[in-house]
Amino acid sequence: MIKYIFLDVSGTILWKPMIYQSIYETLLSFNHLVSMDELKYKHKALSEIIHFPDRTDSDFYHYFNTEFLRLLGIFPTEELVNAIFNNCTYLPWEKFEDTEVLHTIDIPIGIISNFNTSLKEKLEHFFGSVFKDVLVSEELGIAKPNVEFYQKALERINCLPSEVLYIGDSMKLDIEPASKLGMKCLLIDRDNFYQKSIYKINNLSEVLQYLK
Repeated sequence: MIKYIFLDVSGTILWKPMIYQSIYETLLSFNHLVSMDELKYKHKALSEIIHFPDRTDSDFYHYFNTEFLRLLGIFPTEELVNAIFNNCTYLPWEKFEDTEVLHTIDIPIGIISNFNTSLKEKLEHFFGSVFKDVLVSEELGIAKPNVEFYQKALERINCLPSEVLYIGDSMKLDIEPASKLGMKCLLIDRDNFYQKSIYKINNLSEVLQYLK
């Protein structure tokens, strides 16, 4: 029986809706036509293998966007790399529409995220008091996919791993480490990137069937 739900944040409950369109339009302005499907898939793939610091900065995104362009087969000129940063980095966060289901769940819900301490304020803005515990890497000094991060989360809520359902959007950062500790896991995959995953759900509303 599930007694507690832990959620990832970026790509799971919050996202930047205009990010892909902004990248697409920036590339097009430099005469690079890339399909939206390829752009999304390769951006997601790169995000899986590059480590994101708790607080990102221009140096990090210069590195990320350079590697992203290479993955697309586009020469990463300084002008183009900077244009992507200027057009895309400070886009606003929004919550996914399907997160409304969280307000209907009557068991405790918490957060495990590679993020800085500003996350608590963001979550309060978008969700009110939905989350009982918010654990962020900057505060704990440990980041995903370190299993110790998840172990500390279990100690905080005093539950057995088998009593916890964990939901995230990354196989590397979320599903693998949580599974190693024995948590029940679901991979939220709204864009169907992971077509063969046995853990997958396409919408957060599907979570309800796993709580019965």
